[in-house]
Amino acid sequence: MKDKLKLYCNTGQLVILRNFLEKILDDTPLSEIERHQVILAVEEVCANLIIHSHACNPTTYIELKTRILDGQAIFEIMDFGEGFNILEYQEPEISQVIKTKRKGGLGIMLVKKIMDKIEFESNGSKNTCRLFKELKSK
Repeated sequence: MKDKLKLYCNTGQLVILRNFLEKILDDTPLSEIERHQVILAVEEVCANLIIHSHACNPTTYIELKTRILDGQAIFEIMDFGEGFNILEYQEPEISQVIKTKRKGGLGIMLVKKIMDKIEFESNGSKNTCRLFKELKSK
């Protein structure tokens, strides 16, 4: 199974993303909690691209391709904005986040904990982030 979604860089599009992902994941053996976690992870990456790479410019877009293949859900997120290599992201020290009462910066950490594998590539103009989640029985 393969599906594709084009999201214009407006945070209002995240509702469309959530609905799309819910339909995709509804037919998988993931538990309800796991489905919500995966939706959160994919949404976090897309929201970061929309907000940080594209400055919420609704004339630009990102694309999401999903595949369920060999017991695995694969989410491929492509954009043409400023590249951010999720694999090079250094997690903040939680005690420092609490101490400084810093808001934000924890989403990528969640993505790394929720997903089973992450890949990132960039060819200068096109960035691709792939998120993988193993599908287990309910």
